Order: sequence, then C-alpha cells, then structure tokens
Amino acid sequence: MSRVAMYSSIQKGDTDERILQYASLVKRIAYHLLNRLADSVQVDDLIQAGMLGLLEAIKNYDSTQGASFETYAGIRIRGSMLDEVRRSDWTPRSVHKKWRSVTEAIRTIENQTGRAARASEIADYLGIDHDEYHRILDDASSCRLFSVEELAEAGDHYLDEATNFVEEPIAGLGRESLRNAVAQAIKGLPEREQLILSLYYEEELNLREIGEVLNISESRVSQICSQAILRLRARLSGWMEQK
Repeated sequence: MSRVAMYSSIQKGDTDERILQYASLVKRIAYHLLNRLADSVQVDDLIQAGMLGLLEAIKNYDSTQGASFETYAGIRIRGSMLDEVRRSDWTPRSVHKKWRSVTEAIRTIENQTGRAARASEIADYLGIDHDEYHRILDDASSCRLFSVEELAEAGDHYLDEATNFVEEPIAGLGRESLRNAVAQAIKGLPEREQLILSLYYEEELNLREIGEVLNISESRVSQICSQAILRLRARLSGWMEQK
C-alpha cells in the first residue's frame, strides 16, 4: 500500500490526534540523529521523513505485541529518517574507499607495533603525503563518521524499551559485549584523542569550542576526531572477526 493510500485508510480523527501528540517525538529523534550525521543533512528533511514513519506506526501498531505505542513509533520514525538519509547520501564511493584504506592501515600498523599508529606511519603505509592524509581526515565530516547502517544498528535511549522487549538473550549478550569492546577501545586511544571525543560526545562541545579549550584550530580538532573514529573502526573490526 502506498503511503498516500495508507493515510487515507486511517481514521482521520485518530490520526490527527496521534500526530499532535507525537510530533515532539519526531523532532527529538530528528535532532538527536542530526548530531551524528553529515552537515549536509537538513533537520527539516529528517522531520518530514519522520512524520511519514509516524503515519506508518499509527497504521500498523498492534498493542497485543507488548511494546508501547511510543516505543513502536520511535522505531518506525527513526527507520524512516535513516531510509531518507540513505536515499540522499552524497558521499562519493571514493571517499568511503579511502576511509576503509586508512582503517586497514591503522589496524595493520597497530597489530605490528602493539601501540597506537602515528599519522606519519599511516600516511607512509598508504604511500601518500601528510597533506593528502589530512584531506582524507577532513572528508570524514567532523567526527560524524559512523555510517547510516551503523546508526540503524546502534541503540538510542528513545528505543531502549523496544530493544529490551524484542531481542533474544543471545543478542543481548552480543550488545553488552560490543559496549565493553567499544569502552576498551576508547581507553586505548592516545590521550588527546580520548579527550577530544569526551569533549565532543560527553560534554557536547562543538569543534570550535574544543579548539579554544585545547588552543588548536577547529580544522585540527576535526582531523584528530576523525582519526580517533577511524582508529576505533580498526580496533572494533578485529573484535567483530573474533565473534
């Protein structure tokens, strides 16, 4: 059924009431996701997609399944937003390929040396100069490097109830194991990278504010943050292969 037809089939009064009641949920999820996506993503586009997800939730919700409507709607809203981002992804494949190359370089160097790979070593491994390596880091979108697929798999506090409700015990163990692996990988980052990630994700400072705290440029903060995320990718890819 098309979304237009779906909308027409719902009792209009109930739909309007639900939309008014849960419009704020759509906005909360949109702004939460916006902070983790590329700067090219517009919040209005997320909200529009989220409203369509809300309509789908109103149409398909089954209270006998146990989850609350807000939990179910949150899943559909978020999924609709991520689908919209997938459809409008502007990042060239060449950029993704470079990110994967850097990740592999970091992983190889750190496995060989037993310590954090230096920027100069990564550039040498890739056969590029330092300026080119920094350009790759700049393309990593100011710390917002996690892919849409990873966002779709990662839990949000809005969806915790639903996650706990639907996942099998073994899946719960996997999720807990992943959280522990991420925590350990972050602890192993160079001190400056740990600090910048903490200021960005926990203290919620923007890149300019972090630069002022550390007395470095905003672009340099972005590069360090991107390198930290790529380093985490490299270390967690090893964890995934062990599962």
